[in-house]
Amino acid sequence: SCVQLVKHVRDGCPNLEFSGLMTIGMPDYSSTPENFKMLSNCRLAVCKALGFAEEQCELSMGMSGDFELAIEMGSTNVRIGSTIFGPREYPKKQEANSQ
Repeated sequence: SCVQLVKHVRDGCPNLEFSGLMTIGMPDYSSTPENFKMLSNCRLAVCKALGFAEEQCELSMGMSGDFELAIEMGSTNVRIGSTIFGPREYPKKQEANSQ
């Protein structure tokens, strides 16, 4: 569960500092409120179980196509690079046999 994972990071990973939870919505931006609500519920469970204030637990969810919904659902961070810089252009892979 999310609580056990965060507890492991906090107690068993001295070189890591837990700062919050992150999710990425559906690739076609068809995320529904339930997708974001699930992570929001995880945040509440983590904070309650481990004694964090909600402000100590960032909630990073939402990208260029669904950031408005994510903000409505409580996101504290959104990733909107495609809106600012345009869509990514990936280099074409060369086939192994072509030289």
